[in-house]
Amino acid sequence: MPKMKTKSSAKKRFKVTANGRIKVAAAGKRHGMIKRTQKFIRNARGTMVLCDQDEKIVKKYMPYAR
Repeated sequence: MPKMKTKSSAKKRFKVTANGRIKVAAAGKRHGMIKRTQKFIRNARGTMVLCDQDEKIVKKYMPYAR
């Protein structure tokens, strides 16, 4: 049986935590910061954990992530 391939874009964007959740950086912070509110920029700092529905999708992209 051949090995399954990991999506290259997924391995660059997502990390798996020790509990098996998917950690991701906040969206919407690449450019256009002038039009964003300070509250948005502050709340989008750091990383967050995906919801269960999105987590199922991402885990299919990374079959060997543990």
